[in-house]
Amino acid sequence: MASDLNRLEFDLRQAGLRVAAQASQVVRRTGQAVVRDAQAMAPVDTGALRASIGVDYDLDGLGFEAGPTVLYGKFVEEGTSRMAPHAYLGPAFDRNVPGVVAALTALGGNVL
Repeated sequence: MASDLNRLEFDLRQAGLRVAAQASQVVRRTGQAVVRDAQAMAPVDTGALRASIGVDYDLDGLGFEAGPTVLYGKFVEEGTSRMAPHAYLGPAFDRNVPGVVAALTALGGNVL
């Protein structure tokens, strides 16, 4: 009985590590997809906005932040009193969220 419990504990710990590693891969692929889509949707004048769009990942690999590094990126996305918005980042997230939710949900169902 004790050996069964020890084996179950080991299996659960290993499952947690596997799921975390797989979830990190899903998050990384999603971050790259968001960047790719945002770059494709970003308006191009000089190309600086498009070139500045990148992604940074959390240390645990389970989160990311994507966006431009140019200061005017927010104004292009949201618009100003003198300029209509040209959303590129929000739609890129919206396009990729269903896939990441489905992939992470599937991982949750395959723990053991």
